[in-house]
Amino acid sequence: MSQYQASADAVERDVMEYDVVTVGAGPAGLAFAIRLKQLDPAISVCVIEKASTVGAHILSGAVIEPGPLDALLPGWRDNPPPVCVPAGEDEFWFLTKDGGRRLPVVPPGMRNHGNFIVSLGAMCAWLAPQAEALGVEIYAGFAAAETLHAEDGTVLGVRIGDMGIARDGSHKPGYTAGIDIHAKVTVLAEGARGHLTKRLVKRFGLDAGSDPQSYSIGIKELWQVPEGRVVPGRIVHSLGWPADSHTYGGSFLYHLPNNQLALGYVSGLDYRDPQYKPWEAFQQWKNHPTVKPLLEGGSILSAGARAIVTGGWQALPKVEMPGALLIGDTAGLLNVPKIKGTHQAIRSGMLAAEHLAGNALQPSGFDAKLRASDAVAELKQVRNIKPGFKKGLWFGLANAAWETVLKGASPWTLKGKADWSSLDKVGEHEQPKHDYVERSLAPRDRLQGVYYAATEHDEDQPVHLKVADTSICVERCTVEYANPCTRFCPAGVYEMVEDTAADGSMGRRLQINAANCVHCKTCDIKDPYEIITWVTPEGGAGPNYQNL
Repeated sequence: MSQYQASADAVERDVMEYDVVTVGAGPAGLAFAIRLKQLDPAISVCVIEKASTVGAHILSGAVIEPGPLDALLPGWRDNPPPVCVPAGEDEFWFLTKDGGRRLPVVPPGMRNHGNFIVSLGAMCAWLAPQAEALGVEIYAGFAAAETLHAEDGTVLGVRIGDMGIARDGSHKPGYTAGIDIHAKVTVLAEGARGHLTKRLVKRFGLDAGSDPQSYSIGIKELWQVPEGRVVPGRIVHSLGWPADSHTYGGSFLYHLPNNQLALGYVSGLDYRDPQYKPWEAFQQWKNHPTVKPLLEGGSILSAGARAIVTGGWQALPKVEMPGALLIGDTAGLLNVPKIKGTHQAIRSGMLAAEHLAGNALQPSGFDAKLRASDAVAELKQVRNIKPGFKKGLWFGLANAAWETVLKGASPWTLKGKADWSSLDKVGEHEQPKHDYVERSLAPRDRLQGVYYAATEHDEDQPVHLKVADTSICVERCTVEYANPCTRFCPAGVYEMVEDTAADGSMGRRLQINAANCVHCKTCDIKDPYEIITWVTPEGGAGPNYQNL
């Protein structure tokens, strides 16, 4: 234990008591809180959100299936979220560098009749006051820094991170100790790769019976474009260029009202090429002949990135432990072939609320209930589709067609492995032909992209990206992988810089530009040595996404 940790534990802290504390005001956390209050208004519920406002850290495509929302809030269509467009025509393209082909058949999971294009951030901001109207207490700008435990390990609640700690660990004039929130049950709804969830999975061995979780990185921009280019409701997905046949990648392009386009690119973090740059792949796709004419003359309104949980059914950890449970993307419920997780998040949140309300707020039994639910049945049906792409694009497509026809009835389950272990070493990787183009659309580089994320961190606070041994970065990673952190981060957080030592000699060191971080967690996932740990910075820090 460090001196700082010891002093932090010695600080006298205020304590708040609730029946339930929920970490994360995303669709899962808010749906859970709403449903629990609907079932039993006497239960006291608070929701902790690390973003400055609800929705500011939320980023998703997003096309949602409305069924679970209909069940949660039956009258929602009379008062919909501010960005909510009925899905129109679906298009699915296979792209080459110079063109491509619109496929005559849209895969079943990507047929969106009856669905809605939304801004998930705006939708969560819309859900929050409905939760508050039921008596839920929501605290935005407060980051849950650690979980609290009884001597036997039972989760007793969370500790809010201290505010006003300087980079060197000392207390600044405005220092405020974080409060402890005690609760009968703690619900983790942190989204993909939640930092508290990561610790709890390890502490309780929740992943002992499952494959390693896997992820993709989704990078998204919202554009304002000239009149006449947008058909509100149109939904376009693509695969192919700029990804090579051994890299899982694809795009989305959603037409919104008011001459706006939501567009993004998803790269599987199981990629093998140590030189691959997910952010650059996105920018290349934007300059494709089918996309660039839509954007030319337009401007970026907001941009960002986040990890997407893609391990599916075989990577589902145990979702209960003494005093706590996992829901939504924290549990790993996203349906990869559909590229949809919001309906699963709402489903799991409601199921958790119903379980706790009917079980005296005891988490025990929730894992079995979730696994017997429609949410997990949906994952099981498509469990082999994403893993099939590990053998290449063409095998993946053939396997996806097979699994779709059989509706997941294959008598086998393809295995997954951790994304950090998939990188080839420099010199051992057969370099694919990226076949990239000269690009002209904004942003020109990752730092300009960070500007559109409106990310803010107090520079004088402890670095929230913990590298266990930076000598590995300099001595081993440079040789073995050519420092992939300098490429996989979409915000330019990691740099290898030349430095002058005390004796006047030149050397290399890792520089962490923590203020750039958009909280996507890619570094925590893809680092081939597993020495990077993402922890939460001060509450309220990070991106401030607008309608992403």
